[in-house]
Amino acid sequence: MSKKVISEEDLSLLNSKIGLHSLLKNKSIDLEKTIEEVKYSRDIRKKQEELIKLQNWVIKNDKKVVILFEGRDAAGKGGAIRRITEYINPRHFRIVALDIPTKDERKQWFFQRYINQLPKPGEIIFFDRSWYNRAVVDPVNGFCTQKEYEVFMSQVNEFEKMLIQSDTYLIKFYFSITKTEQARRFNEIKKNPLKRWKMTPVDERAQELWSKYSTYKRRMFKKTNTKLVPWEIIDANTKNKARLKAINHILKAIPYKE
Repeated sequence: MSKKVISEEDLSLLNSKIGLHSLLKNKSIDLEKTIEEVKYSRDIRKKQEELIKLQNWVIKNDKKVVILFEGRDAAGKGGAIRRITEYINPRHFRIVALDIPTKDERKQWFFQRYINQLPKPGEIIFFDRSWYNRAVVDPVNGFCTQKEYEVFMSQVNEFEKMLIQSDTYLIKFYFSITKTEQARRFNEIKKNPLKRWKMTPVDERAQELWSKYSTYKRRMFKKTNTKLVPWEIIDANTKNKARLKAINHILKAIPYKE
């Protein structure tokens, strides 16, 4: 049986503080897995340093940034947001995860509750699910009427155009996972007492309604994947790779300077 040769670079990584910590924390030694973990830790640290520079540019120049995180349940949206915001200044960003609308909010223009959360100059807003609930989650689960869905679809592109015209950077992520991977993650959540709270009635029906979600997702992309505000679709079956791809896209999409 041939043995895999470890390169000098990989050996250096294993001998680093992060590498030794990764080796010691696991009961069984898997060099290949450990090397991947160390490379991820190294790469994401560098990207997080760049995110600090980006935020400083946003603050200094009074820029406004909105980043939407959409995707199926358990796709890793929250984890990606946590890695992105881990080291940036908490006074100049907010994570928005709105609850179900109140009685009064249901009577308002649909976008109003989201407008109330938009950034002030020098601020970045991360939406952990956004107005695109009305494009997929709401119609799939019967949370809106067909008319409400159609009105939203007729207005959303113009709404986003107005945001761009008001000097706001808008990035739209869709974290995509397979049905098998979603089922695996749901099982993992259910087995973990510290994560069980994440499972909602909507999550419980996600596998059953998979095809219906897919239908509305395709409609959403067809209608709202515009040249002005395109979707960035992230393959999220591997969480670490998905997080790095998301950060890389943010760094490329916003023309920050040191």
